[in-house]
Amino acid sequence: MKTILTASALGLLTGAAMAQDAAKTLPEDVGKVAPALEAYSDNTLFGKVWTDETMSPRDRALVTFAALMTRQETGALADHVALALDAGVTAAEISETITHLAFYTGWGNATAAATAAAPVFEARGITAEDLPAVDPELLGYDEEAEANRQDFVQGTYGGVSQGVVDDTEQLLFLDLWRRPALAPRDRSLATVAALIAAGQAEQMTFHLNRAMDNGLTQDEAGAMLSHLAYYAGWPKVFSAMPVAKDVFEKRAE
Repeated sequence: MKTILTASALGLLTGAAMAQDAAKTLPEDVGKVAPALEAYSDNTLFGKVWTDETMSPRDRALVTFAALMTRQETGALADHVALALDAGVTAAEISETITHLAFYTGWGNATAAATAAAPVFEARGITAEDLPAVDPELLGYDEEAEANRQDFVQGTYGGVSQGVVDDTEQLLFLDLWRRPALAPRDRSLATVAALIAAGQAEQMTFHLNRAMDNGLTQDEAGAMLSHLAYYAGWPKVFSAMPVAKDVFEKRAE
């Protein structure tokens, strides 16, 4: 597989430099129309949020991409694909995030994201050789936990839509979640970010717990909420806050 050298891989874009690069995603027209918004962006979003070391620049870039894809903000996606690559997210990981979030945000969002990413991939010389295999060797999984989860879903919803129940087991949890091109922690991170951006806080309990089981810390989860307040809006984040609070408290018991 060909190696794609990014600014991050070359050690050129870390810390404050990453925040400066993130600031370049703000269109120049913002200052001409809403100078106060430009000031908030420069002073707080890029000057404070992106430089907060509680969550790595790479994770911030991945979370932002997931949120923008979920919201189908296609005008901003290409810049954020480039930003994610410079932050150390690989082309394979971006590709796999798009595939993964098709199941959580809808096929239209995924195809729009792929269309936005295509020119960036082409400009950087990223080819099919750099992308995940269609049928890779899948990661292992906890068979007992999955059987218990499936029994619950079958017993609760089998009489409502057996098709959804079957595809949830066979496509999502026995296939998609086991694909190796995106680490379980990153897959969970993107999923939780998408749920927050979509305003689907009621789905967060399972996935935030899974993210933390996969290695996401409580501090990182809190930083993700703070970060997404700017990209998904305060109301969606405040809808997610009670769920996160409940997860944190129960895990501390």
